[in-house]
Amino acid sequence: MSRDVTTLGRRDAWTGVRAVVAGFGASGAAAVDNLLHLGADVHAVAESVSPRILERVELLEVLGARIDVHTGATHDLPAGDVDLLIVSPGFRPDAPIVTAARERGVVVWGEAELAWRLRDPANPAPWLCVTGTNGKTTTVQMLESILRAAGLRTVAAGNVGLPLTEAVMDPEGYDVLAVELSSFQLHSVQTMAAESAVVLNVAEDHLDWYENHGGMSGYARDKGRIYEGVERACVYNVADPVTEQLVRDADVVEGARAVGFTLGVPGPGMLGVVDEFLVDRAFIAERGTSAAELCTLDDLASQAPHFIANALAAAALARAHGVSQAAVRDGLRAFRPGDHRIAVVTEHEAVTWVDDSKATNPHAAASSLAAFDSVVWVAGGLAKGATFDDLVATVGSRLRAVVLLGEDRGLIADALSRHAPDVPVFDVESTETGDAESGSGGDLMRRVVAAAAGVAQPGDTVLLAPGCASMDRFTDYAARGDAFAAAVRKHTGTE
Repeated sequence: MSRDVTTLGRRDAWTGVRAVVAGFGASGAAAVDNLLHLGADVHAVAESVSPRILERVELLEVLGARIDVHTGATHDLPAGDVDLLIVSPGFRPDAPIVTAARERGVVVWGEAELAWRLRDPANPAPWLCVTGTNGKTTTVQMLESILRAAGLRTVAAGNVGLPLTEAVMDPEGYDVLAVELSSFQLHSVQTMAAESAVVLNVAEDHLDWYENHGGMSGYARDKGRIYEGVERACVYNVADPVTEQLVRDADVVEGARAVGFTLGVPGPGMLGVVDEFLVDRAFIAERGTSAAELCTLDDLASQAPHFIANALAAAALARAHGVSQAAVRDGLRAFRPGDHRIAVVTEHEAVTWVDDSKATNPHAAASSLAAFDSVVWVAGGLAKGATFDDLVATVGSRLRAVVLLGEDRGLIADALSRHAPDVPVFDVESTETGDAESGSGGDLMRRVVAAAAGVAQPGDTVLLAPGCASMDRFTDYAARGDAFAAAVRKHTGTE
């Protein structure tokens, strides 16, 4: 007989619940672990056979999980009664295992929804939630730094950092969580309600995932789910009208406020920039006539426009939680971005080499390019259904030259021919230079760097901001960035 899992929480007996966990990354493994801890009977499906996955499989099988290891995401729901399916972001809504679950009346949650239901009723640490096409991880990590500067016990969790089920099941508990959520994670939330939340921006990305699920409007709609049930503040990007509309469309707790952030001078109820200061006109009593200084631009690790915007968004969430101006300043001063995010590799002969391999879609690449005046742009990879005309039309005047690599480089080349026909383009994977698939990613990046060095002039920035995913040529964006940095250091003699 099936169990009704929708009424179960952390203090309930899960004995007899038959749960399937599809996906065995960090969040999937955490879901398996904690469901076993609660007493559920867990059957997991691991979709790859990497050493890390196999290590998790071995450990959790010892604890009592039944785990099947497959390749790909095409496997079906196991036979027999199933009460609950926890699905990872890698499984689309039309994946066979998800479709079968819905047809059989099985409850389908993501790990974020499971974690929300497993919060400790005696200490349900509020969630400050961040989503957006770009900047999520940086903003969440900034927020974590600010909250820690305020003396709060916190952690970055969700799509970055600690899996959410681990965070909520921590026996010591947290004062507040800084939570990053992707559109995939938000697609399957039902009861989650953030204390405050932000959608940083909405731009083309993951349209292959949303091809049969509403396209761009479906993607935006899933981003907007983060505002549902917000208690204190819905933070939005003044420069991105879609984010404001998502706030207008949300069903929030009475009294929740809409708070904008802008790179310009803020109006009442907003955060923004005045001269060299980040300021708050939302969370002070005198917001109609004055602004509170949070920090200076020099306090930030970068003055790239999107980095400043991320800092304002993190500050808004922290201020909504009641954090002081001084803690915002101290947290932002202490923060340093992670690897492959506008990271200067070296400066050599008046040319700056920058690794922003994390710029995996056109919107992120545009933000990165906007931070520099004269750029040799290294771009290309897997486009994920995105287009590049708007990007090239916007940044074409900044381009000294473009070096292309990757499977979908032709899409970028075509956009350049339409909107920036005078910009020199170097295709390092053309027949004249050899086929990258016959060599390693390191070989490819050495050709990329050599081509960029050949055209860069003093004062230029050679910028790896591919605007595409990396998996056509590299394991992930980090491997791509590492290969670029290694090739730059070898070429410039700065190893």
